[in-house]
Amino acid sequence: MVRFEFKNIGEYLGTRQLGSQVRSQLLPLVMSDEKVVLDFSDVAVVSNSFADECLAKLLLEMPFDQLKQRTTFTGLNDLARHNIVIAFRRRMKAMGIYQEAVS
Repeated sequence: MVRFEFKNIGEYLGTRQLGSQVRSQLLPLVMSDEKVVLDFSDVAVVSNSFADECLAKLLLEMPFDQLKQRTTFTGLNDLARHNIVIAFRRRMKAMGIYQEAVS
C-alpha cells in the first residue's frame, strides 16, 4: 500500500488548477498495482472544484469499480467527504454512469 498525503499539498484544497496538478501526481500511483491510501488528515477544506478535477476525473481513466478497488480514503472531515461524494456523483451523471453506490 502507498499513502498519498494531501496535507503535503495544503490545508485548503480549492481550485481546479491545483486539482489538475495533484491528479497528474496521483494518476501514476492509482494506475500501479498497489492500493493507494488517499490521506486527507490535517486538510481543512476540499472544494467541489478540487474534488472533481483531482479525484472524480480519474473516472476518465478507469471505471468506478476499478477506482474503488485501487483506492481508499482516510482522514476526511465531514465537509471534505460531502464535497468528494458530490463531485463523484456529478461526474458520473455527466458521463452517463451515475450509480447510487457513491456515498
